Amino acid sequence: MFKYLHFISGLVLCVMVGTAHAQLKAGQDAPAFTADAALAGKPYQFSLVESLKKGPVVVYFYPKAFTSGCSIEANLFAEAAGEFSKYGATVVGVSGDDIATLERFSLGPCGGKFAVASDANHSIMRAYDATMFFTSSMASRISYVVTPDSKIYFVHSSLNPDQHVSSTLAAVKRWHER
Repeated sequence: MFKYLHFISGLVLCVMVGTAHAQLKAGQDAPAFTADAALAGKPYQFSLVESLKKGPVVVYFYPKAFTSGCSIEANLFAEAAGEFSKYGATVVGVSGDDIATLERFSLGPCGGKFAVASDANHSIMRAYDATMFFTSSMASRISYVVTPDSKIYFVHSSLNPDQHVSSTLAAVKRWHER
C-alpha cells in the first residue's frame, strides 16, 4: 500500500511540475542505440545510426503504452507523420514496454505510421536522461530532435503530451530550412 501511495504522490507531483528532472541538452551527442521495435504491428530492429542516414530523427520517450496521455501523444504523432516525412524526418517512440505490447500499440494509437521501440532494460532511457524522477524503470515524456550528425538539435520536456508533436515538427522545419 505504501509503495502504491508513494507512486501516486510522485506522479501527482510530476504532473504538477510538468517537466522531467533531467535531460540531454541541445548540442550534445545523441547516444546511438539499436532496439527491438514495431512498425504497423511488425517487429524489427530499429537503429538510430541507420535512421540518421535518411535525415533527422525525432526520438520521443513516453511512460507507458495504452495509457491516456501516451495514446494521445501517439495519435498526434501519427496524424503528423506525413509532415515529418516531408522534411525527411523519422519518428520513433521509446518506452519500457515489452515488444508484444508495442506491436499492438504500433497498430492502435500509432496507426502504423511510425515505429515504437522497447527499452525493457531501461538503457536507452538512462543514456538520454529520460527516466521519471521517481522511478528509473519508466520513461518521462521527453522528445528529442536528433540531426544526421548525431547531435541533439532540440528538446521538449513536459508530461503534457499536447505540445511534443508541434514543437518537434517546428524544430525539424527550422533545421531543414537552415
